[in-house]
Amino acid sequence: MVAPTDAYLSRLGLEREPPSAEGLARIHRAHVERVPYETLWIHLGERWTVDPAASLDRIAGRRRGGYCYHLNGALSELLRDLGYDVVRHVGGVHGPDGPTEADLGNHLVLTVRGLRTDEHPEGTWYVDAGLGDALHDPLPLRAGTYRSGPFRFVLEETPGGVGDWHLAHDPAGGFAGMAWRSAPAGMAAFADRHVHLSTSPESGFVRVLTAQRRDATGVDSLKGLVLKRAGDGATSRTLETEAEWTAALADLFGLVVDDDRRDALWGRLATAHEAWVAGGRP
Repeated sequence: MVAPTDAYLSRLGLEREPPSAEGLARIHRAHVERVPYETLWIHLGERWTVDPAASLDRIAGRRRGGYCYHLNGALSELLRDLGYDVVRHVGGVHGPDGPTEADLGNHLVLTVRGLRTDEHPEGTWYVDAGLGDALHDPLPLRAGTYRSGPFRFVLEETPGGVGDWHLAHDPAGGFAGMAWRSAPAGMAAFADRHVHLSTSPESGFVRVLTAQRRDATGVDSLKGLVLKRAGDGATSRTLETEAEWTAALADLFGLVVDDDRRDALWGRLATAHEAWVAGGRP
């Protein structure tokens, strides 16, 4: 039987290697390129926990993805097994009005310590495969402005504010920013918020099916029936048929829906899209 870590690395197209800043970057890039940010499971009526071992099993063995608790949770397990010094943190994605204490807990953040380079002698890196359309590479945990393909990120230290660090996304991104606390956190810190985000009718994840995949030059994003490409080759179109939608899920995000569940899900998505358009949305 293939060990979970080896199965995970196989999905990423990587081999085991000793911890290094370069190795961390290879893992991060492969993760966001090959493991989708996705909420398909919510719309199929599946109920996932935030248990990182279960997340790792789905990613390595079932070729699924998830949202931040699953993606960063599983990634932290993988990195730890490979010998990296990983810390989990409570974060909060926020809108244009800025971060609030109420946002904290809606996101899981990772840092990795002890990987010093000439350019970053402090050796601590901000790692995040769970934001959908943001980082392609880890960032040095150091205030500054960073370019990543078509996107520009601003990382700030925010003592005395909401959290201790803040990432401002590019204006073309899907959210304004994300704040996080430096203190280590266990997965139990996210359990209650996960239940709300994955089951409440008020949750955007429950209202709209989402899949995203980052690459070096941009991001592919599916929300409901609207498929967009941001960055190089930017496009936007509505998927008009079940066949188009099925092909996009499989070809762009590696997600396959069983025949017996696909028709019903397509029907719900098409009805929701019609209501969305009738409400005046383009």
